[in-house]
Amino acid sequence: MMSIPVIADGNLALFLDVDGTLLEIAETPGAVIVPESLKTLLGELSVRLDGALALVSGRSVQSLDALFAPLRFTAAGVHGCERRETTGCIIRPKIDAVKFASARDELAVWVRQHPGSLLEDKGYALALHYRRAPELETSAQARVVSLLSRMGGDYELQRGKAVFEIRPAGFSKGKAIQTFMQEPPFAGRLPVFIGDDVTDEDGFAIVNALGGLSIRVGQAGTSVATAAKYHLADVDEVIAWLRSLPLPARTRSD
Repeated sequence: MMSIPVIADGNLALFLDVDGTLLEIAETPGAVIVPESLKTLLGELSVRLDGALALVSGRSVQSLDALFAPLRFTAAGVHGCERRETTGCIIRPKIDAVKFASARDELAVWVRQHPGSLLEDKGYALALHYRRAPELETSAQARVVSLLSRMGGDYELQRGKAVFEIRPAGFSKGKAIQTFMQEPPFAGRLPVFIGDDVTDEDGFAIVNALGGLSIRVGQAGTSVATAAKYHLADVDEVIAWLRSLPLPARTRSD
């Protein structure tokens, strides 16, 4: 990967994954810690960018709000399945509630039978985590794939770091970013997307197509294939890079 070019001005549209990018990944989704310094940084960046900052996460928008309270950012949650516009309006998918509840109940039984696994209900998606029991990977995948085969084409498999997820089909982080880029205050800016996982790859591809900066977080020199053109080593480097971004010239007070 190439070195990230120097940003000449602050006319950016900034899209940020959360877990593994802004925050260190924890054993469970609820165990992450959001430093107050990060909240302050993101709040300041959002103001400096005239609101052209969005969180693009596998978490639900509700979960993001709880993590970053009292701040409420423009956001795409559940891998793009739900999207909060800058107006505050949240666009959510329509799902078959009965089919979803049945799948949730079946996975809940499986989790009770497999210590170390965890079921995360995102309201529109079901994430089966096995970080605390990596030996469950094969059986967890088989369970999710079996469920999907009975749920029809309305849902699809989303792989992630130590997680298999059932989510509505036809959505992605890339599509969410593409939609944001057609709306103010993102339209006409240089898109930047920072992520760390296979779930971010379609976002990298979209940003590349738009002539922006795609940045993957992780150790350099690994065999992981990625569409990202640039690299940051870890969460600390992400935060340092965000702090280095220039103040847009039109808002300078000096």
